[in-house]
This record gives sequence, structure tokens and C-alpha cells, in this order.
Amino acid sequence: MAQQQHQHQHPIPRKLWEHPRKETTDMWKFKVSLEKATGRTFANYDALYKFSVTQRSTFWRFVFDYFPIVYRGNVPDVVVDESARMDSIPRWFTGVRMNFAENILFSGDLATGKPIVDAAKADDKIAVTEVREGAFLEPIRHVTWRELRQRVGRLSNAMRAWGVKKGDRVALVASTCLDTLVVFLATTTLGALFSSSSTDMGVKGILDRLTQIKPRWLFMDDWAVYNGKKIDLRGKMKDIMAGMGGVEEFQGIVSQVRFKGQPADISAVPRARTWEEFISKAETDELVFEDTDFSDPFLVVYSSGTTGQPKCIVHAIGGVIVSGHKEYRLHRCINAESRQLQYTTTGWIMYLASAQALITGCRMVIYDGSPFVPNLTNLIKLVGQEKVTHLGISPRYLQTLQTGGVVPKKVADLSALKVITSTGMVLSDQLFEWVYDEGFPPSVQLDNISGGTDLAACFGTGNPILPLYVGGCQCLSLGVPVKVYDQTVEDRYKAVEVEDGVPGELVAYQAFPTMPLTFLGTNGPQRYFDSYFARFDNVWTHGDFIMIHPVTKQVFFLGRADGVLNPSGVRFGSAEIYSIIEAKFPDRISDSICVGQRRPQDQDERVILFLLMKPGHQFAPQLVREVKDAIRKATSPRHVPKFVFETKEIPTTVNLKKVELPVKQIVSGKVIKPSGTLLNPESLNYYYQFAKDENLVDLAEQKAKL
Repeated sequence: MAQQQHQHQHPIPRKLWEHPRKETTDMWKFKVSLEKATGRTFANYDALYKFSVTQRSTFWRFVFDYFPIVYRGNVPDVVVDESARMDSIPRWFTGVRMNFAENILFSGDLATGKPIVDAAKADDKIAVTEVREGAFLEPIRHVTWRELRQRVGRLSNAMRAWGVKKGDRVALVASTCLDTLVVFLATTTLGALFSSSSTDMGVKGILDRLTQIKPRWLFMDDWAVYNGKKIDLRGKMKDIMAGMGGVEEFQGIVSQVRFKGQPADISAVPRARTWEEFISKAETDELVFEDTDFSDPFLVVYSSGTTGQPKCIVHAIGGVIVSGHKEYRLHRCINAESRQLQYTTTGWIMYLASAQALITGCRMVIYDGSPFVPNLTNLIKLVGQEKVTHLGISPRYLQTLQTGGVVPKKVADLSALKVITSTGMVLSDQLFEWVYDEGFPPSVQLDNISGGTDLAACFGTGNPILPLYVGGCQCLSLGVPVKVYDQTVEDRYKAVEVEDGVPGELVAYQAFPTMPLTFLGTNGPQRYFDSYFARFDNVWTHGDFIMIHPVTKQVFFLGRADGVLNPSGVRFGSAEIYSIIEAKFPDRISDSICVGQRRPQDQDERVILFLLMKPGHQFAPQLVREVKDAIRKATSPRHVPKFVFETKEIPTTVNLKKVELPVKQIVSGKVIKPSGTLLNPESLNYYYQFAKDENLVDLAEQKAKL
């Protein structure tokens, strides 16, 4: 009866796609192999998923043996202690040794784990296609697996000669180009940790990262190109050098050449070396891989909380490699014949997703610059020209095509395209339907994924053996144990799981292999615990508000459970905005509150900033301009609030912590009951007016005319 009732409450959404031959997919073949190995039968994907999260050691051991992983040592029969507390961060695959770059550059012999050059990564097969903005303004460059291995070997040997060793950090501020990939792989050959940021980040944002991770070297582009504009980065190099003065590990900057054969003169930048000077210390391009452990670190990525500096999240080699095979091959259908173009900057986790797919032997098509130069069709034409099979973009990109009247299937031959992945923000139902009704060939699978920087993996993902319905993600990812908890329960020891069909807080309730090792920076381990394990006892609370459909089992991501801002898929913490206001306007602005607004009718989230003025100071258009300029300069244009308004009172808790979530809910069109922990609950009434379009426009214009 309950099931029927849920079906009534949650009608099955419109079906958009189904694989015509499920039995040919790697997911299906994996299921059949696992059935043979375990003597079980999995009637459907849900049964397979349940096995993967209740028999974790058996499942992940099978995954390890099934894929061509390069490793040394003995694989234990029990690969994780399933009774260990999740917040103890249990170790996986004790005794197994593996190197990240070696797994990218070679395949593993299935019998021995030794590195081999097989057909997937054959010397003359193309590994990387490098494309610069406009796709046709600079020559497209194809690089074979042999050349990639040689380039990585040479830079690796140069790094070793310049003193880089296991455990050191090597940072990068650059575009998604071939040199960037080579720096990433060369760093990890040595057992050092790679960490990247994009060139459009402000100096403060970059230094907030670098001063915490203390890199030995920083590789940085000398120029950037975006939207047809050339940007000289040497001033930024100098500012970063000045800010790194107190970091004794730091040796200096290596300048990456943006325009081939035209290196910028960096003689005025202190402690900067040219790429040629740096690499000249290498005597050979022979690859030598550091003997690293499954649980050794290789990557630092960053996540914005709502308070303080960015979290510096450290990921381990083994978990990312093993999970990567499972996600790319099974969920995403990527193999050695695939060509993946993931549109991303180097500033967030999707850069790892782009490079990591190389473990399959696929071709990585890397694009640097605006996808809309010279016009909106640019990236789609590139997809057709390069016969891309897997295109990774954001909902904002699809929305721009739709509103611009671009019909991709009419612009280019998309017959090779099999999968579109979308991530970074919620994908609207209307865009799901546009993709199938108008935009793309109906044979394409729209793979809406959601996971995180924090786990270098997915919670919600795509699946070739399930139908695709409008909305959400098709399924939960194999081997990642997820439940939905009642968000209203305050007591961390009394968590309540809600049933399918009821919205709640996304939690992972058992350890999984891609959990971070630790956080770098001050109080790293404590910040790690506070970020995931403080809300409910011994489960990972991710901060997403989700619902699982009771029939289709698709996963609907309903928004952030906290105040993390997410306009156009660019996630950042309100703390980044507050720190700029506090630093730049202490004499005029007393306090501020910054929230995201996304009402039911809104395609995208937009950011609203409310300012509380100091006595004797007026809120005025000139101040709004100054505030927006300060935010743009310190961070990026995408951090700038859509609206800036005055407020007379900011809601706080009794211990004076400002409270964003109720304000966010109110401006997003909800009527809420104030929490008992608020010191000034009546202050919330002021914010209801901003849920209405006429007030947003009128107030903004009215203030602009003052």
C-alpha cells in the first residue's frame, strides 16, 4: 500500500532514453562477471548496488582484480576493515603499492599488475588533443602516448634535479593545456602532490590556497587568453611571489609558455625561471616512478566552506585510481576508443575528472578558453570535428545554447557523440527535455552527475543499463554507501533515515575508497572531522538536500543544505565575500550577509548581498559599484553578486553567528518558521520582499538612481 501511495505522490517522470543493447555495455558485462564470481544473481541494478555497499570488501576486491591496474605487492583478501568507524578514515588495500602517473601512462597486466603498453595506450595512438580558444585560431595539436610518456619523463627528471621529492607539493596556475597535464603527471611520478588553480582567480584566492599547502614550485602561464582578450600574467606572478615570502619551502615560479615559441620576458619577476631553463636539468626522458603506497597522497583540491579559508583536501592515489575505473568504464561507458572533452578550468575537481579518464586509454580533448568564441556554436563544432564521444559541460552551458537558439544537432555532425555529462549545479527538467526534444540526437545519453571535490567521485551518476527519466541523477554510484537522513533532527546521536520519496540530508554511512586522507593547513584533521562528521555520529554528511524516487530510484539534488553559493555552477563560500567586505570597507560597512537565490521559476542561482551600514554612512550606488569591483578584483567576475541591497538587521544566533539559511530560503520564495536559536527572529520579515521580481528590479533601479 505504501508503495502505491508513493507512486501516486511521485508519478514516474517522462522517460527520455534507454540503451538499445544493454548487454553490450561494460556495466552489464561487469554484473555478469560478478554474478559468476559470487554465485549470486542480481535481478536489477538496485540489487547490484545493494551488494556493492553491504559487501564492500568483496566488491572493491573484485573491482581491483577486474580492471588493468598497475600495482606491486600482495592484494589482501580483506581490503578494508568493514567494522572500523567511518570517522577513523579506514585504510584500504594495505600492502598494495601503486603510482598515479604510472596508472595513467601504462595499463596493468591483469595477471601480474606489471605496467604494459597495450593497444589502449599504444605508442602511436593519440592520447591528447590540445585545442585553444576559438578552436581554429591556433593549430590543434595531437600528442601520442609515446610523446606524452617522453614529455612526462623529461619534466619528472628535471623536477628531481631541482629537488622535488616524495611528499612535496607542486602547484600550478595555468590553463587546461598539454604542459599542465605534463606537470600534473610529472609531479605524481615522484610521489609529490599536485595542486592546480585557474588563471582567472584573484591573487588573494590563489594565496589563500598556496600559503596553506606550501608548495616547493609554482608552474604558471605567462599569458592567458579568454573571450578574445590576451591577459599578461606577469603582474600576478609578482604579486604571488610577494605573498609567498614567508613560505620557506617555496623555491620559485616556473613560467609556462602560452604562445608557442614566444616566451614572455620574466626577468622582472623575482625567483622565476623559464620552462626551458627548468627542463634543461633533465639528462634523459626515461620514466622512473616513485614506489608509492595505495594510501599515499597525490593531489590537493579545494572546497569553499561558509567560514574561513578554503579547505585543502588531500586525496590518495589508490582510491582515485580504483574508483576511477569503476566510474569511467561502468557508469560512463568510456573505453580506449572514446574521446572525452570535459569543459573545465584547472581550478576545480573536474580537471581531475578530465585527466583521470586517461586510465581507460581514451583520448583526452582539452580546450582552453571561452566555449563561445567566435560564436555560440564553437564548442559544438569542435565536438563534431574531433568526433568526441563524451562531452562534459554544465547546465549553464546548455542553457546558453538554448536561449541563444542554437540547435547542436543542426550545427555539427554529432553521430559520434554517445554521452553528455552535466555537473556543477542542478540541471532543470526543462533542459533535460530540450536536450532530447530539440538539441541533440535522441541516441545520446544525458548523464547528470553529482559528487564532489570532497570525494573525488560521484554520489549520483549515470547508468547505461537503466532508463533515463526527466530530472535528477539516474542512480547512486556503485560502492558508495548512501542514505537520506531527516534534516530536522538536531541530536547527532539520534539520526533518522527517511524513506524513498522524502527529501532529506545526503549522508554516506560507511567508508568508501576515495575519502580524503586529511586536510592540509592549520588544524587540518579537526577541520576534516568538522566538515563531514560533526553533524551526525559516524556518518559523512555531505551538505546536499536530496530525494530518491521510490520507483525509478533516480536521485534528485534539491540544493545545498547550507549557505554555499552556486551561481552558474561556480561554487564558493559566503566567507570569501565577507572577507573582502571586512578588509576593504571596515569604515563604512558594519556587517553583511550573502545568500543564493533560486526560486522555483529560476533557471540559475544568483547571489544577493545585503549590507548593514555603519552609523553616519549612506548606502549609495557608488558604494555598490565599489563593492562589486572589489569582489571582482579579489576573486573573479563570477563571484560578483547579482544584487546588492541595504539591510537594517542581520539575523544571528544567540551566540551571534549570522544565519544564512533562513534568509536564503525566504528570498527563494519559501515561508519559514524561525528557529528557536535565533536572537532576533523578527529580522527575517524584512527579507520576504526580495522573493518578488518587482522588488528586485525596483529596488536595484531605485538605488541606482539615488
